[in-house]
Amino acid sequence: MQVFAAKKTKLMIQNRFSRWRQDNLLRRVLRNSAYLFSSNAVSAALAFVQGILATRLIGVDGFGLANGTIIMFASNVNNLLSFRMSEAMVKFYGDALQAGAKERAAAIAKGIGLIEIATSVLTYLVLILLTPWAARALGKDIQTAPLFAFYGLVILANLVYETSRGVLQTSRRFDLIGRITMFQGVITAGLIVIAFVLQRDIFEILAAYLAGKIFAGITIGVFALRELNISIGSGWWRTPLKKIANWREIFTFALSTNLNGTVNLIARDSAPLVLVWLRPAEVAHLEVGYFRLALSLINTATLPIEPFIWPTYAEITRSIAERKWRETKILLRRVSLISAAWMALAGGGLALIGWWLIPFLYTPEAAPAYPALLILLMGYSFGSIFTWNRPLLLALGKPSYPLVIAAVVGVIELALAFLLVPRFGYLAQAALLSSYFIVAIGLITLRGLREIRVQESKPV
Repeated sequence: MQVFAAKKTKLMIQNRFSRWRQDNLLRRVLRNSAYLFSSNAVSAALAFVQGILATRLIGVDGFGLANGTIIMFASNVNNLLSFRMSEAMVKFYGDALQAGAKERAAAIAKGIGLIEIATSVLTYLVLILLTPWAARALGKDIQTAPLFAFYGLVILANLVYETSRGVLQTSRRFDLIGRITMFQGVITAGLIVIAFVLQRDIFEILAAYLAGKIFAGITIGVFALRELNISIGSGWWRTPLKKIANWREIFTFALSTNLNGTVNLIARDSAPLVLVWLRPAEVAHLEVGYFRLALSLINTATLPIEPFIWPTYAEITRSIAERKWRETKILLRRVSLISAAWMALAGGGLALIGWWLIPFLYTPEAAPAYPALLILLMGYSFGSIFTWNRPLLLALGKPSYPLVIAAVVGVIELALAFLLVPRFGYLAQAALLSSYFIVAIGLITLRGLREIRVQESKPV
């Protein structure tokens, strides 16, 4: 009887893997994700080394100032005014290509690119205006102002990064995105190694990160230009913008993604900045250092999951457009199962050995990062399993729901931060961020699955 049961179980597993191999949607997602995963694996290893060397060079508080404050400030100002043009490109440029409307596709690429250039210049000017405040409130010293302005150049180095990324995603050139990401990591890591050997300071650490970003911004733009020339012709940039008849729809979509970016800034991306702002100067950068070290380890663990996001978005957009609801549900379930298996392995491993790993790698001074790691792992693991939550509703044409949910939950999180963080510090901030992921992503996921059921029940 036991032998029969074992054979039956083995047969069921074989049948399941056989069905997975025959799933064309999943195969395309895995193939495109593999390009990003291979590069991300290298990038993760490099980022891991970067964090160790940077922390040992400038200390946990220096790492908190550089990585958790200055870099995060530039990123958040960019997110505040960014329209996340890669998503708009995937949807509208991709739809035009699918319909064979090359002139419309060319006009969309041109229009979205020009909008991104204008917003990038405006964003840098805003950053410069905010630099004195950032130096006093976040840097805790007006002498840090030049560092904020210097790293802010990353915004100008990525004038059309989002548009270019959207072009490559639509063309399924995830291999190019992966290679660019990998070489960006190589450049940054190499420069940090040099800074470590020469015993340099925080400026050289920031310069290393900036150099990698500049390389990525220029390179991805060049490859996107080549892809545009291949897909819609070398004279695409001469196409008049009046070829676009749905500007209102594009602006609405872009505004929605911008608002979503703003909400993420408040609820998620600003967590280190809220922490440094609310804590006293004598402990602020040290606690942000603990928080960012915990996040860097978690980001290393979740990097293999991240490549699923946009290949999945591209595939579910196509399957939903073709009303292939069953295939869409199967794809989502299988992506979640793969993500859950990975997080059980990687996240569980971090939880088990993190207490020893953190002080061993980053010096004993960094040991207090371990409790934050455990708390953050809960939220990030949940988010990784349902990583498709927002892309699903975008593909269903429901971009406002994730925005509303994230905004409401984010406002509650921020209000609680002002009450709890001044008293309980970085552990309270970690608990709030983890709770935000679980609540917001849970509600968005449930709405997306409910919407599929509604659409599936409608007559064709």
